[in-house]
Amino acid sequence: MKTERVEKVLEQMKALEIPQAIIADSAAIFYLTGKWIHPGERLVALYLNVSGNHKLFINELFPVTEDLGVEKVWYNDTQDPVAIMADYIEKNKTIAIDKNWPARFLLKLIDLGAGSKFVSAATLVDTVRMCKDEEEKEFMREASRLNDMAIERLAQLTNKGFTEKEMASKLAEIYQDLGAEGFSFDPIIAYGANAADPHHEPDDSKGKTGDSVILDIGCKKNSYCSDMTRTVFLGEPSENAREVYEIVREANMRAIAMIKPGVKFSEIDATARDYITSKGYGEYFTHRLGHSIGIEVHDLGDVSAVNNEPVKEGMIFSIEPGIYIAGKVGVRIEDLVLVTKDGCEVLNKVSKELKVIK
Repeated sequence: MKTERVEKVLEQMKALEIPQAIIADSAAIFYLTGKWIHPGERLVALYLNVSGNHKLFINELFPVTEDLGVEKVWYNDTQDPVAIMADYIEKNKTIAIDKNWPARFLLKLIDLGAGSKFVSAATLVDTVRMCKDEEEKEFMREASRLNDMAIERLAQLTNKGFTEKEMASKLAEIYQDLGAEGFSFDPIIAYGANAADPHHEPDDSKGKTGDSVILDIGCKKNSYCSDMTRTVFLGEPSENAREVYEIVREANMRAIAMIKPGVKFSEIDATARDYITSKGYGEYFTHRLGHSIGIEVHDLGDVSAVNNEPVKEGMIFSIEPGIYIAGKVGVRIEDLVLVTKDGCEVLNKVSKELKVIK
């Protein structure tokens, strides 16, 4: 297992007075073991104990032959994995259950009396994952580097007559050519009026002269996610569209400029939101400013008005202000930032100057 990461989780468990825990989320298991296991309907779970008596419960269907640094407890489809697991759990102690564990497993474990008390550990591993170690930082830099190259190529295709769906297919080809591991999320490619829908799904629309085009894309590399948005224009934008673009760009840069350890997420959100509001477009900025990212494109934590937690060194999250005016124009500009000792590193290097594709 990833020893330092496991130790951080065990420290969290001790602080929360949790003696034992079941970790069943695939991303969390990957984070702690370095191995992806996608179990489908079958049970795969990592049992952690502050005493160090850890186990990985796994079906024989999954050929995990390498040494993961934890004892594997195997079962097959003719056996009851929950009953097997119950024999290893300390029944006179509290046990915490990680997020997303199916009720059919949890309820049976409760019926078997495996643990004196059951509590939620929904954010146990996710909280540790919020601050990236050096390996993770490098993986995130590389994923963003590939994403930078991809969006530069994609932007040049916006005036070639492709539909939004065709653009998404082109992006998949670009990622494959760059050596990425596919999408980190379904891309948002939106021409003209569609760009005013923040979560528009690509359809058969094509761009026309004067349209803004939102390109919100991300890939995976080394199992880590990238995410970035740039807005380009097909031909010269209207005066209003140009104004909207520059307001969003300034909001993005103002928020990034204030990021450092100790600043509250809500304060970062307010910096961008208050600026957009001061320019008369507050009602058109309809979502939070950003989200945490790592192994999953939406890790625990966000940049929003209700998150008063302080920023910590090693965190990575997006800054993505936007203005969306129905039927007219949509603009979003998004970067990923890595919090450093005294500020932040912007992982995306693609220019944010207004770009006209002719």
